[in-house]
Amino acid sequence: TMQFLVESWIWYSFAIGIIIARLVSRTILFHSPKALQYDDWMMGFFVTTCYTVLIVMANIEAKAQSNLLPPGYDVHTLTPEDISEREYGSKIVVVVEQMQILVIWACKACLLFLYYRLTQSVASKSNLYIKILAAYVAFGFITMEILYFAAWCRPFNQYWAVPTNSSQCNALINHRITNAVFNISSDLIMLCIALTLFLRTLLPLKRKLILCGIFSLGIFVILAAVLNKYYSFKMPYEPTWIFWYIRESSTAILVANLPFTWTLLRKLFNLGAFDEAHPPPPTYHSSRTAGGRRTARA
Repeated sequence: TMQFLVESWIWYSFAIGIIIARLVSRTILFHSPKALQYDDWMMGFFVTTCYTVLIVMANIEAKAQSNLLPPGYDVHTLTPEDISEREYGSKIVVVVEQMQILVIWACKACLLFLYYRLTQSVASKSNLYIKILAAYVAFGFITMEILYFAAWCRPFNQYWAVPTNSSQCNALINHRITNAVFNISSDLIMLCIALTLFLRTLLPLKRKLILCGIFSLGIFVILAAVLNKYYSFKMPYEPTWIFWYIRESSTAILVANLPFTWTLLRKLFNLGAFDEAHPPPPTYHSSRTAGGRRTARA
């Protein structure tokens, strides 16, 4: 648990630091915090709150016990105090699961805002694809949550019952399969769209490589999603899965915020505009103007 404590708070420092850098950078760009856009506020308040709760609760869960009992475990050996502690730990698992989901899907939403603005004026076909992807992401979230709260484990308080009446209430098998399908598939599609968008821009090669490098961190997000599900199924009675929950959500926050920090980096290190080698016409809104005055807002 000490290893998890240290690692989780290191990740937290990086993730919250990059969110702050994003908000400072965007405030500099817009000359006022009042001009911040929907995804900035979502990241600054909603994601920060959910992520903080996730880190705190995950650290509590790492030291607690839950109703996930090994096969053949004799529940009659549990004292009322043991049962009470395991019920508490199981409630923490519910909170951790929901905070993880909210952080991951909110990061997807913030990236979709970015993709939408990049394609809104100049790439109608790509913009249509972004809308379809957004609908798929929303459908995945709604479906997964309805199934979690209303289908997989009934009645709902069985999620923290000791013992439970179904393995779906402690091992969360069907829920985690559903989560993996929607989460990993949407991540893969978003990564492909991001790399395609930036490779097709008129940015200098070095700038393209920087952007592609940032979004290629999405590969680690996908890997973390795969590994947390792998350990959830392969080693359900070990705490390994919770490490990958934190790694996935933290890296997702880094990917969703790094592209928005260029204005701050320019200010701190006296760097040039991101696409200064190819200054765009003043009214041209595209991904090539990512560092320019108007679409840097995207």
